[in-house]
Amino acid sequence: MNQSAFTKKLKQLQQTHARLIRRQNRPQKNGNGIFDRYEHPVLTAEHTPLTWRYDFDHPSNPHLMTRLGVNCVFNVGAMEWGKNIVLMARVEGWDRKSFFAVAESQNGVDHFQFWDYPVRMPELEDKETNLYDMRLVRHEDGWIYGLFCAERHDDSKPSDLSAAIARGGIARTKDLLKWERLPDLKTPALHQRNCVLHPEFVNGKYAFYTRPMNDFAATGSGDGIGWGLVDDITKAEVNSESIIDPRFYHSIKEGKNGLGPAPIKTEKGWLHLAHGVRNTAAGMRYVLYVFLCDLKDPSQQISAPGGHFMGPENDERVGDVSNVVFANGWVARKNGDVFIYYGSSDTRTHVATTTVEKLLDYVANTPPDARRSKLCVDQRCELIAKNRRR
Repeated sequence: MNQSAFTKKLKQLQQTHARLIRRQNRPQKNGNGIFDRYEHPVLTAEHTPLTWRYDFDHPSNPHLMTRLGVNCVFNVGAMEWGKNIVLMARVEGWDRKSFFAVAESQNGVDHFQFWDYPVRMPELEDKETNLYDMRLVRHEDGWIYGLFCAERHDDSKPSDLSAAIARGGIARTKDLLKWERLPDLKTPALHQRNCVLHPEFVNGKYAFYTRPMNDFAATGSGDGIGWGLVDDITKAEVNSESIIDPRFYHSIKEGKNGLGPAPIKTEKGWLHLAHGVRNTAAGMRYVLYVFLCDLKDPSQQISAPGGHFMGPENDERVGDVSNVVFANGWVARKNGDVFIYYGSSDTRTHVATTTVEKLLDYVANTPPDARRSKLCVDQRCELIAKNRRR
């Protein structure tokens, strides 16, 4: 390709990318009354800057090939940033390695643009192979914390190239640019992922939501979403975990469950978004669910609607790991609006919007899981009878 053709192709790539960034996003029609999905994903592999993927120098890349490809962008942390919203995205390259990158939008539903460079996260001495799924937490101690999975090969099984160790990584920052890496969270469990920091001190201590696991992929003896207190976050160690949201048989969280983002503080309690997993003949299915914990004692669950809050629909069901929705980022604004950012099938990032008022109504007035078919039918018949009386 000569210089002229190279310049023309590069200009076409830049124009296509600019149109994607400028694309307006609208709510889908006929929502469920709980939240509104939007027509387009807010982040995909194609949203990443061209400078991250292409070498623009004609002598070293005469055919304008993709040099460092991006496979997917998903599972984002989220927070307000001045008047804007930023997402801490998990970006996965063609080499399967994930890294973090910040994308920013004025309105939170479209026009997300990545900052110039990905996050340069410091390594610990025990270097990890992969980092992913960061929860962003603005803590009352004044720091912004990033909680993420730090994955390494399990060297106790040298012949098994799929054997891995999952640890709860911790880092903190003031500007999302320079990060101080802290030691990984220590707990009695062999593996930890989906760890979340509570945004306020509890009895003068840092509080962590955990997901204790005895196996890299399957929930272990911890049996659900855990809770533990830490004296010093610079050497965070949970000596005792209690389960605040257990799994149970034949439910959306039968296989495993884990907390999504840090909870939203409301006048009625701490509002949580979590994911539940069950096995099917087609593989694992991930959905989202919501529950409420006590305002004064965040370790006590006080309300939990039955069934899933959000499941994968239509094109969301197709991707690298199909039939999955997963969320580790949401934003509650002062006016009560809530932006829920969720990944679909480990491939792309979507947004759904709702309000704190709607979520509290949903949590308080949606019946809990009745656990048995007969009782579930009783619930539905009571609703039908109520409606027929009107």
